[in-house]
Amino acid sequence: KALKCPKTSWPHQPPVYLQYELVQAGWSKCWSKRENRPYWFNRCTNQSMWEMPVLGQHDVISDPLGLNAASVEGAGDDGVGNRQRKRRLSEDAAQGGLNSFKRPKQDHIYFCQLSIEICCELIYLFWDMNTEYVCHCCYFRIYWDLDIQTNAVIRERAPANHLPPHPEIELQRAQLTTKLRQHYQELCYQREGIEPPRESFNRWLLERKVLDKGPDHLLPSDCDPIISRSMFREVMNDIPIRLSRIKYKEEARKLLFKYAEAAKKMIDSRNATPDSRKVVKWNAEDTINWLRRDHSASKEDYMDRLEHLRKQCGPHVTAVAKDSVEGICTKIYHISVEYVRRIRQAHQTLLKDCNFMEAAEVQDRLVYCYPVRLALPSPNQPRVELHFENDISCLRYKGEMVKVNRGYFAKLELLYRYSCIDDPRFEKFLSRIWCLIKRYQVMFGAGVNEGMGLQGALPVPVFEVLNKQFGVSFECFASPLNSYFKQFCSAFPDTDGFFGSRGPFLNFSPASGSFEANPPFCEELMDAMVTHFEELLEKSSELLSFIIFVPEWRDPLTPALNRMETSAFLRHHMSVPAFEHEYRSGSQHICKKEEMYYKAVHGTVIIFLQNDAGFTKWEPTPERIQELLAAYQVSQRTLGSPVPSSTSSAGAPGSSLGNPQGTERERLRALKTLHFFVDNFYAGHTYHRVVVAYRPIHHFHICS
Repeated sequence: KALKCPKTSWPHQPPVYLQYELVQAGWSKCWSKRENRPYWFNRCTNQSMWEMPVLGQHDVISDPLGLNAASVEGAGDDGVGNRQRKRRLSEDAAQGGLNSFKRPKQDHIYFCQLSIEICCELIYLFWDMNTEYVCHCCYFRIYWDLDIQTNAVIRERAPANHLPPHPEIELQRAQLTTKLRQHYQELCYQREGIEPPRESFNRWLLERKVLDKGPDHLLPSDCDPIISRSMFREVMNDIPIRLSRIKYKEEARKLLFKYAEAAKKMIDSRNATPDSRKVVKWNAEDTINWLRRDHSASKEDYMDRLEHLRKQCGPHVTAVAKDSVEGICTKIYHISVEYVRRIRQAHQTLLKDCNFMEAAEVQDRLVYCYPVRLALPSPNQPRVELHFENDISCLRYKGEMVKVNRGYFAKLELLYRYSCIDDPRFEKFLSRIWCLIKRYQVMFGAGVNEGMGLQGALPVPVFEVLNKQFGVSFECFASPLNSYFKQFCSAFPDTDGFFGSRGPFLNFSPASGSFEANPPFCEELMDAMVTHFEELLEKSSELLSFIIFVPEWRDPLTPALNRMETSAFLRHHMSVPAFEHEYRSGSQHICKKEEMYYKAVHGTVIIFLQNDAGFTKWEPTPERIQELLAAYQVSQRTLGSPVPSSTSSAGAPGSSLGNPQGTERERLRALKTLHFFVDNFYAGHTYHRVVVAYRPIHHFHICS
């Protein structure tokens, strides 16, 4: 098999593979950002060319990027000798086995053409040296365990009638969704003179999909009522001005003055009743006069006065702004309906030559849950280009690039292998990954850290305890990017089903199993979730348990939290204080290691809803609860979570290197992932050469 340089390209990137002799000569395929096209580069001679090099013609080549100009003079016999010495060392090691390995001057050891068993033995051998595992120049920071089998049981179901994803359609959907966001921003500014509330559009999408019966999985098109309570509430809260958090007295004074001025101006410019006009103007003018007279008030005095002004003027301001805000909600919804019609029409045109597959007859029987299957076969996919920039995998289609960390790219390959049944040769893999990442990127917006809180996940130690103590093997609200288990529910069955999704949870009806639910913080979605939980618990007499993590919002108390705390199926509930626990970032698939975790700014309520059988099997005893709370502590994080390098040495607090049980768990997890990379990475493409380099800085480099 032909190989490629692991630092520049994934081994299975279609369609060009460098021959083995070219790889040995130093050639690899790279991407030119300046020219926006691929080129071939020789790391030994610093030569480059646009066309793929040919054996026997290495001496007659071009240098289009000018990479050879600065280094020809410096390439002497010393460099050639070093390269030949390294090559001889690799060949000797390949022939002589483990006994012939020698440490070169560079303190590297190359093990060539070894079996996976020998590689695993090497990891065991060097484990006590506080090593970290590196695959394709990426740390084995593993935030998932895909070997846990599910205990969720469902009734067998027929393939879904969703249209299969396609990059062309996904690109059109992304463009129209961006335009819809712009329309929303313009309407808020033109009609109310305010910026749209932060992430209110994202919550509008979540709230609408609770009610939507339309064909599109992202944009709503068939909702009743058409006016969104979520969008109406959030826009109305920012009228007449947005109230921000106050730290200092001067900020409170300015905010109070702005609110009084805005309320007075608004009531004068709208069709308000005489009584409303009189009340608002009198209170606003009284507040302004008070501000001009009293300069010795404290921050608390200003905040009390602001609260009083809002109570007096708020109902009247809401009354005059109601029609305008409802018009914003209605307009956005109707534009969305039109965009869905366009997307659907283009998608059907693209798939006009596809026919529905004849699905096997579905029997009325209980089976372990399995990923969503599509009844319509996928059409031929266009080419999606893949290249790597350090630790980031970049996928490009028609100039639109999406990015994902290399470790998460490998995770998606694992999920695809486990879940996809219609693409054994991975011919559609890159295009489906592009559609998947683009969908989530568009859903949560392009702003800095926008939407990341809606995708936050629990820390790895918490998942480990949930699985060990309560048999949890399924996530009710996740995605292929942030899931811990390989079985989960997610928002988009058409793109996520190829990567293990069981579809939206509100359409998922398990008969038994133990589940974890950490829903996006949307009040309407959480309320619908509670309704679904109670219906499932009432119908099933089998083992059924739900462990729910929701924010502790008590001012005012959310309907979902109130219903769960008074539910007949409540077995236990507890609170974790704010700033004393963490969540994994919603951008974990692309963020830096030091940004992987963030502290929760609000308390989290953990609620156990179980039927009698589930309570008997997974009772939340004090010992189990204590272990769960201990896993939430920041200092208890293991190597599965990123920690600063200064604290990751042996014996550091929270490090699993000094913990034999944690060490064994991390070792086995690394070995499982290593086994996949080396022995069973890609259907039809088996590794023929494995290089394990041991460096003095105690890092393993597993390359192909």
